[in-house]
Amino acid sequence: MSEKNAGRQEELLIGISDFGIMHTVPGEFPIDQRFRMVQDANVFDYIDKTPEPHEITDYRDAVQRHGIPLTAGGYYYVLGKDEQLLRQHLELGREFGARVHNVQVLSRDSQGELVTDEQIAEIYLDAMEWGSTSATIPCFEVHVGMWSEQFSRVQRVAELVERRGLKFNITLDHSHIVFAIRNRDAQETMGIRSEVEAGAITLDPFSNGNICRNWIEAGLVRHAHARSAVPNGPRNQWMAGLDGRPGLALQYPFIRPNAGQWHSEWDESLLETWKFAISKLLQHHANTPGSRLGTISTEFIPFADYGGGAKYSLFENNIACATWIRAEWERLSRNELTPPATNGSSSQKTSMPKKVRAADSLP
Repeated sequence: MSEKNAGRQEELLIGISDFGIMHTVPGEFPIDQRFRMVQDANVFDYIDKTPEPHEITDYRDAVQRHGIPLTAGGYYYVLGKDEQLLRQHLELGREFGARVHNVQVLSRDSQGELVTDEQIAEIYLDAMEWGSTSATIPCFEVHVGMWSEQFSRVQRVAELVERRGLKFNITLDHSHIVFAIRNRDAQETMGIRSEVEAGAITLDPFSNGNICRNWIEAGLVRHAHARSAVPNGPRNQWMAGLDGRPGLALQYPFIRPNAGQWHSEWDESLLETWKFAISKLLQHHANTPGSRLGTISTEFIPFADYGGGAKYSLFENNIACATWIRAEWERLSRNELTPPATNGSSSQKTSMPKKVRAADSLP
């Protein structure tokens, strides 16, 4: 880690998804070269990766050679089939010193049944026990196509977990919320359209009582993914999803693509909604004693619902995004005024950031 980043180690670490250490071709760089690229970028504190079994030796060697840790990792799981895999991944965190493990639980279990809130709470409690041996904290991601795409379930599961004496940890990826703003097709598919139209769920981060703010102020956000998206953005015309339709609009380039590098017209002003949401997360972390947020991983990645088929550099977008987040964090840490909200609310000052609390038990 560079000297300029060292002072933030206990306050906020910024990393990069291993999937995003590429320009346009997945797997175009070997593991050791990816570590060198991250080292040369001089903006990341860690790589976000849970190695596959056949990769463990290569990642172990690269970590030791370059001094860049795998502070965060993650994987997706099917209940009724992958519990042992989740346990193995959490235990693997001991070897690599992982602080958090991002957990994506699919909406249906191994028998094809929709998973219940109670099942999510139970597997979370199991994961907390398994992770306790390695000090790796499981963080359940808010993610399209997973149990949590029905956003109101997150708070319900949090309450079930808290009744058992623990805090519920989530990974917040704002792109999964921002892309659904004014996107009726996405809201319908996710099963949230009726709640949005009734005002039970508010997606717009500029509005009071929005769902992201609720999660943040409840202290649920332990880890975050950073990848820009825009309200009702263009679907990925260059790669189809499993349903044969163009991929979802979960990734909007952070920097202007050159001609022919992207399938749609690019408008920088559309990024303001996502940037505002990220700034509010950082502001809360800077201004809240005992804030539990500790890590943010940039995640511009090459899959159908993201940047699959694009001809712009994913790595350069990850670098630019991390650079902006770090500058925004530095600004907020210096107690400077936040940019004025576009909904007319007044600016607020923030205080100096506080050390992240390690405990997950309720007071």
